[in-house]
Amino acid sequence: MKYHQIDRALFVKNRAKFMAAMKPNSVAVFNSNDIYPVSADSTLPFAQHRDIFYLSGVDQEESILLLFPDAPYENQREILFLKETSEHIAIWEGEKLTKERAFEVSGIKTVYWLQDFEKVLNEMMTYADTMYINTNEHYRASVETETREARFVKWWKDRYPAHQVAKSNPILQRIRSVKESEELDLIQNACNITEKGFRRLLSFVKPNVTEYEIEAELIHEFIRNRSKGFAYTPIIASGNNANVLHYIENNQQCKAGDLILLDVAAEYANYSSDLTRTIPVSGRYSDRQKAVYNAVLRVKNEATKMLTPGTLWKQYHVEVGKIMTSELLGLGLIDKADVQNENPEWPAYKKYFMHGTSHHMGLDTHDYGLLHESMKANMVFTVEPGIYIPAEGFGIRLEDNVVVQEKGEPFNLMRNIPIEVDEIESLMNS
Repeated sequence: MKYHQIDRALFVKNRAKFMAAMKPNSVAVFNSNDIYPVSADSTLPFAQHRDIFYLSGVDQEESILLLFPDAPYENQREILFLKETSEHIAIWEGEKLTKERAFEVSGIKTVYWLQDFEKVLNEMMTYADTMYINTNEHYRASVETETREARFVKWWKDRYPAHQVAKSNPILQRIRSVKESEELDLIQNACNITEKGFRRLLSFVKPNVTEYEIEAELIHEFIRNRSKGFAYTPIIASGNNANVLHYIENNQQCKAGDLILLDVAAEYANYSSDLTRTIPVSGRYSDRQKAVYNAVLRVKNEATKMLTPGTLWKQYHVEVGKIMTSELLGLGLIDKADVQNENPEWPAYKKYFMHGTSHHMGLDTHDYGLLHESMKANMVFTVEPGIYIPAEGFGIRLEDNVVVQEKGEPFNLMRNIPIEVDEIESLMNS
């Protein structure tokens, strides 16, 4: 891995939190992701399943974690299963985890090779009453590929039909959404790498540069700072491309006078950051662009203040909508009649700001978190309002990542990344 080894104490704490929420006499199993094929012998780069990483720190394919807090013997309560390494594998694929190295990474003392999994699991099933299976219940999930986890669930249900079934996901949604201090440090590092990439762009962008050249500058800066690259598919949208919310072609030339909406951020150690800035191709905003930009910035700043313990996500978005409505009235994009006659299910402001303002962030860019439960300290959220005006040929979105505090306003993990008009213009023209 490119990143520095994470202190295994984090994963010890994470497992303890999960096991404390399990039913008596139950087992939980977590599988790594597959390496997905492209065609012929080509594959996509491996990306670890975030749940097994969160609980073990193991960042390797063909790994399994078994948790059994009520096991009759202490050495059965946490077990890792790994693909057996060999000299041949080391030559062709590089170093894989040994049993000793796995303990250093995870803090788990009992490590078997994968070939022993079925035998060991069978013994655990004779002691246990319930199995926790790990299904994907994220509110944005849309999965068509059968995952390694899904194959295991089918196999286990067929093999052990007499056991009770419980779900891991609700536990993970709660504990993963509240970050440990070590996790906040990792996310901060991802944000710091993102800052370096963004500052690099401010001296690089000029008329006639292409969106893909900007993408290349970012990936260079991210990787040289120990990131694997982008935390998500980058959006580098110049001119009217910014009005396509998930524009990812990044193949157009940036024209003088236009704006570029940059929704781009680095990962670090599998933790995400999520930045959006909108900058002028020519280094200066027009008066109209500046007016809309500052309106978006005011919405972002006011919305941020509302991210406090006890806040409900749905109500928060209603309040943000009221602030945005006021700004759109001031910009002349809507009028009082539009507001008075609006459909409550799709308020007038939605014509220019049609997406949500905040989502959880962490190991996943759209991270775990139960939206019907109130916000808690040490949750990390994005704040990303935007105004999109196809008729005027530009869209503006601004986004920071913040940590909910016990008291007061959230802590901005992107506080050092330029966002004010004057600072961006000054850096672009220095």
